[in-house]
Amino acid sequence: MNLNVNIDHIATLRNARGGADPDPIAGAILAEIAGATGIVAHLREDRRHIKDNDVKRLRESIQTRLDLEMAATDEIINFALEVKPELVTIVPEKRMELTTEGGLDVLKDMNRFRILCDKMHTKNIEVSFFIEPEISQIDACAEIGADMVELHTGKYAEAKDDKLRIKLAKDIEIAANYAVNKGLNVAAGHGLNYFNVSKVASIESIREYSIGHSIISRSIFVGMTQAVKEMLEILRLSRMKALIK
Repeated sequence: MNLNVNIDHIATLRNARGGADPDPIAGAILAEIAGATGIVAHLREDRRHIKDNDVKRLRESIQTRLDLEMAATDEIINFALEVKPELVTIVPEKRMELTTEGGLDVLKDMNRFRILCDKMHTKNIEVSFFIEPEISQIDACAEIGADMVELHTGKYAEAKDDKLRIKLAKDIEIAANYAVNKGLNVAAGHGLNYFNVSKVASIESIREYSIGHSIISRSIFVGMTQAVKEMLEILRLSRMKALIK
């Protein structure tokens, strides 16, 4: 079970003043020191937070795994092929959205995404698709040669009552188990925080958790290393409790 820390919002804070501080690469290194097994950065078309040079510096600096979140545009695809992160996660992207609003529809454009997978694999870059926890989307990802899926946990995270949250967690578990049986590695992410992550963290078939905003927010008060350690402990205890059951 791995924790990948998304550092986008360190860059958001930096860009608010247009200077160099705080440095997202320093935040990534501190997250690694605290036990994070990967660093996530989303290079958006409008470069609203992470910049091209941030990704290049991450590639040179971090010791764990770089996951470049990206839209499937020619410009960003070519950039990824140049930088060669260990993993790219393909996400839908809308210009006016505050954050990614839902899963990618891989089924709708399978040939395009198959070509993308082939290109990335020529550079030994693994490919993940950020999708809703739906069987049809998982089947599409497996068919086009994806290595991983990241299941969108936003609806679960935003659920207003326990009954709905339990149902949505079960849907995620069913999808994760199915994806593993199709030969895919499974990650989960979006909206997960220190209060809602436990149910999803107890799902054995999920290998990785991609969490950013809540960790960066927590780090303002307790520091980056402590914020990461606290999240790792919640993940560890949640998984341990599930195994005991």
